[in-house]
Amino acid sequence: MFTGIIESIGQVKRIEPKDSNLNIWIDCNFTNELKIDQSIAHNGVCLTVTEISGDEYCVTVIEETIKRTNLSELKPGSLVNLERCMRMNDRLDGHLVQGHIDQTAVLTAIEDRNGSRILYFEYDEAATGNVTVEKGSVCVNGISLTVVDSMPGKFSVAIIPYTLELTNLKDLKPNDRVNIEFDIIGKYIKRLMKS
Repeated sequence: MFTGIIESIGQVKRIEPKDSNLNIWIDCNFTNELKIDQSIAHNGVCLTVTEISGDEYCVTVIEETIKRTNLSELKPGSLVNLERCMRMNDRLDGHLVQGHIDQTAVLTAIEDRNGSRILYFEYDEAATGNVTVEKGSVCVNGISLTVVDSMPGKFSVAIIPYTLELTNLKDLKPNDRVNIEFDIIGKYIKRLMKS
């Protein structure tokens, strides 16, 4: 489990295709603290550390994850939001995040608002049945955010300067794809209502 509070930004060093998978090597400031088999969220995607070499570690992205996320768009030099899994005795500063991406969304517009930034996203609601709730939580590229406006297949989030500076949201441009994990409580309620 994760909180959606980004711990660090890592940089992709190299990507090695292997069969239908991708081995991605990442350099970050806490590599020396990692262990093989440890779970880390990469742009919100929970991946397992499979190798460690010096300042870099490797994770394997399988075909199902490649289809569901934006990780196939990474290249050497790409910045990745990182969060190690939470400890059960830690404060929960964000919201409960599983690291299981539901789908991607496309950034449609960016609006600067005198110190903050509003990001507008669209996603294929018909394909998945996922929904956002105004003032509820959503995880965008692994970042716990509050939904400002919620409409069918669309939502917006407000970003404070601190979050913008310390995550890869600062590099987003319209038409970029992001990973989305919808609020776990909302997903369960929607499923219960359907049945």
